[in-house]
Amino acid sequence: MSFTLHGIAVTSGIAIGYAHLISHTSLEVAHYVLPKKFIGEEVARFDAALLATRNEFAGLRSNRPTHAAAEFDAFLELHQMILDDPQLSVAPRDMIASEYCNAEWALKVHTDALVAQFNQFEDAYLKERQLDVKQVAERLLKRLTGQPGHQPPPARHDVETILVAHDLSPADLIQFKPQQYAAFITDLGGATSHTAIVARGLNTPCVMGLHHARELIREDDLLILDGEQGVLIVNPDKPILAEYKLRQSEWELERKKLKRLRTARANTLDGSFIELHANIEKPEDIAEVKENGATGIGLFRSEFLFLNRDDLPGEEEQFEAYRAVAEGMEGQPVTIRTFDLGADKQIKGAARVANNPALGLRAIRLCLAEPQLFRTQLRALLRATHYGNVQILVPMLSGASEINQTLQFIAAARRSLDDEGISYDHEVKIGGMIEIPAAALALNVFAKKLDFLSIGTNDLIQYTLAIDRTDEEVAHLYDPLHPAVLHLLAHVIGASNRSGVPVSVCGEMAGETAYTRLLLGIGLRRFSMYPAQVPIIKQRVLTTSLPEIAGLTQRILRADDPMKIRELLDKLNS
Repeated sequence: MSFTLHGIAVTSGIAIGYAHLISHTSLEVAHYVLPKKFIGEEVARFDAALLATRNEFAGLRSNRPTHAAAEFDAFLELHQMILDDPQLSVAPRDMIASEYCNAEWALKVHTDALVAQFNQFEDAYLKERQLDVKQVAERLLKRLTGQPGHQPPPARHDVETILVAHDLSPADLIQFKPQQYAAFITDLGGATSHTAIVARGLNTPCVMGLHHARELIREDDLLILDGEQGVLIVNPDKPILAEYKLRQSEWELERKKLKRLRTARANTLDGSFIELHANIEKPEDIAEVKENGATGIGLFRSEFLFLNRDDLPGEEEQFEAYRAVAEGMEGQPVTIRTFDLGADKQIKGAARVANNPALGLRAIRLCLAEPQLFRTQLRALLRATHYGNVQILVPMLSGASEINQTLQFIAAARRSLDDEGISYDHEVKIGGMIEIPAAALALNVFAKKLDFLSIGTNDLIQYTLAIDRTDEEVAHLYDPLHPAVLHLLAHVIGASNRSGVPVSVCGEMAGETAYTRLLLGIGLRRFSMYPAQVPIIKQRVLTTSLPEIAGLTQRILRADDPMKIRELLDKLNS
């Protein structure tokens, strides 16, 4: 029987293949009492499962795919921290010893208690972490029951396979990628979930939020996944299958054509040059940057040098990483952001508990609170400017006070290098991220004190709309086309252009073709995105005439009805 399911489009593309179902481990386990003489063995069994799970995470970290999303390291670090929480790693052992119960039951009891604690938080981000707790506990439970992780089938080279699951963690997705699945579908999750971000980084077609797909689909059912529309067709009839095979061929042909644009200059039809830069997190990403034809690094997320390790990177280690990127780009611009730690990206062993981490001690606030850590990074960054076209970007600035303090730190780092006779670019440019509404509204201060600006649309939208985009209950309200968001973007880009301060967008809007012409019409001339997104954005630039889109762009900015805005945007993109 053929039927269709509708979910949330996460990664575009069309996949046709046969279903492989992944079992979902429930924490509904049996409870039984053990004879006292077996308690030592039961504790040892729990300890062995805990160690095996830790080793599993370590293996995932060391075998991290090159194209994994930048956020994957942070998500894996979060799961490791949850596994090491005493309520999961110590309390079950004590319960086994005191109540003579089986390890599975002890794990369940304390997992439920930990989930209940997270569920009591008013902060949406912390409340959503209960899903991460469940994912970690299920991974540990599988070790206890002799089913380590989800088990992908042996690779089948004769047919395409689409993985079907109730839920997948980011770690699961990375584990399954080498099996070369054509696509992933899940009942849970949404476009802004952790797993979705990893899926986009892997460039694998994916649809989430299908609710009952795991129950309705049978092993080896023929599936069509439309990652653009968020549609899944189960056991399609011959005409539908033929139509989608044609669309799949056209999509693959289009991808091949895009690769030919690698060396093309990104000029609009009227001859305006648009800078298309790439976002990276490690020096090894430079190969992908060049492969996709980006003309610079618009955002090097330096915080990923600090994650997944027991110590902190010293000045020399940081300097070598920054120098490698500067030299690797061979004179093209490289923008390195000072570490944006805090919230969901914590240094191991230094996690801070906050009522609302997204609004707490993070990014530049953490830098200013940890002066030695900040000073070490600034010295390394300045030294790297001697080896390429490097500029420094500071995240989450909110006003003049933080800008002044930051510039004082940079001046002090300069003096220390001068005293030691160490070379650096004395004309190095210092920029700030606009990702807080207060910063957007106080732009004149930023334009006077800084050399360039970069708009982080992910946080700017989140803070403007008071929407936690990682919370599935409110994620549907996260709207880049909200009139308030568009007015802020137009204000920042327009004011920056008038003052002569270069401005870019480095958030996810920069890599979405739906917004390319709108941003161009507003006045943006520098985009920064995942390297794999550069070719398709370049194609949209090459087919755009700035004079022709000016009128429609202004009509969009004047509109206040969401339906009207989307209607006008469709016209702009047609």
